[in-house]
Amino acid sequence: MSSHLVIAPVLLPFLTGVVLLALRDLPMPARRWIALTATLGQIVLATLLLFVVSSGDILVYALGDWAAPWGIVLVADRLAAWMVLTTALLALFALLYASGGVDRNGRHFHVLFQMQLFGLCGAFLTGDLFNLFVFFEILLIASYGLLLHGGGAQRARSGMHYVVLNLLGSTLFLFAAGLFYGVLGTLNFADLAVRIASTPPENLGLVRAAGLMLLGVFALKAALLPLHLWLPAAYASAAAPVAALFAIMTKVGAYAILRTQTLLFGPEAGLLADLFQPWLLPAALATLAFGMLGALAATQLSRQAAYLVVASVGTLLTAFGLGSNEGIAAGLYYLPHSTFAAAALFLLGDAIARRRGENTDHLRPAEDIPRAGLWGGLFFISAVLLAGLPPLSGFIGKFLILRAALAHPALPWIWGIVLLTALFALIALARSGSLLFFRSQPNPASDIGTVAPTSLELVPIIGLIALALGLTVWAGLASDFTRAAATQLLQPEAYIAAVLGGAR
Repeated sequence: MSSHLVIAPVLLPFLTGVVLLALRDLPMPARRWIALTATLGQIVLATLLLFVVSSGDILVYALGDWAAPWGIVLVADRLAAWMVLTTALLALFALLYASGGVDRNGRHFHVLFQMQLFGLCGAFLTGDLFNLFVFFEILLIASYGLLLHGGGAQRARSGMHYVVLNLLGSTLFLFAAGLFYGVLGTLNFADLAVRIASTPPENLGLVRAAGLMLLGVFALKAALLPLHLWLPAAYASAAAPVAALFAIMTKVGAYAILRTQTLLFGPEAGLLADLFQPWLLPAALATLAFGMLGALAATQLSRQAAYLVVASVGTLLTAFGLGSNEGIAAGLYYLPHSTFAAAALFLLGDAIARRRGENTDHLRPAEDIPRAGLWGGLFFISAVLLAGLPPLSGFIGKFLILRAALAHPALPWIWGIVLLTALFALIALARSGSLLFFRSQPNPASDIGTVAPTSLELVPIIGLIALALGLTVWAGLASDFTRAAATQLLQPEAYIAAVLGGAR
């Protein structure tokens, strides 16, 4: 029965999307309840899956009972379950915020939202390179619709850049998959790992080229420098709950890099071992530096949040680029923290913008907004989380990354860039808070900002902040789990045996 649990987080959002499409004439409140109920169910399924695999078991689900590598398999290990649970928790609060009225700006918002979850969870659970491509396309097609939700020239312009670049990435992905299949005769991850390790010398160049093509594709999805240019405009122009959900999108690329780096090109890959290592760490550090410079220069809170997402990708892939158990574990701890904190800032920025009239979220002095103490307090906590100040989870995550880098040859560069960019984040967010809350001018005669806070605004923002605070309170449990996940990733023999020896 536990093996069937693997496919449940993929089926639930897919079936929910189909039902919502079939019942598209239902009143909006009914559609909201269906979507929210399904997302709560997704959290339950993801929690159960995490509990089952926490002991180290690797669950394999062979669709149609076709054994790997001939059939399609879904695989759940600690890493996949960690990603699915992070996605489900994020989705709940993004959907709650959208239920405040954003979902009325387009007819099929909830269908697209569920299909996005379908693609995300499928990408994390698939055990096959071609089906990773398929799930990438599903989540990207859904994201195109969500990005354009509500319309507007700015969204259409940034959406066009997003679509074109991702179509180019998809084309390159097909080239890489075709090259792998032409040379090795398989696309199953476990089978690829076995065949890459025994690649004959005459095929090494082709397999290396295919692997580097994959790295380029995943770097584009993760917004790694210099393939990040689509992200700031796209995320800043999207509706706030859409941008909040998109906080996990770059993590899909980071997940794919980690999965292929450890399974296909790990130490057991012979002459192709550590194929990504010479490229990953320098690009990650450059992405971190550029993202923080963008956050410093931003003139809107939404754009600043988008650049902080870019910087978080740099931090995350810096940890993965260390290649050690401690580095990967630190990155896996930092991943949900950065996702929840960035999503909270997107939602908070939208709530603040609605109360500043024509100034919206522009970082310039304006009139006081009602309940400025409430919004300022939430902004302060979010800023502490994103800047990595003690004692919250951002500080713990960066501390773990810095500690993991102690034995790395690039120690001065890693410490220097991580600490300097943390200072940049502190300056950028302190400046934003000052302009939004401390340099405002009282004007009792104005009716700007009369929108009262609602539970559908406050609950999602506070909920996301609470998730990040939970990573602080239960940092020991979370870091123990991520260390176990990193150990499992660096010992791929169990994954290969589970897929090729246990699937039926």
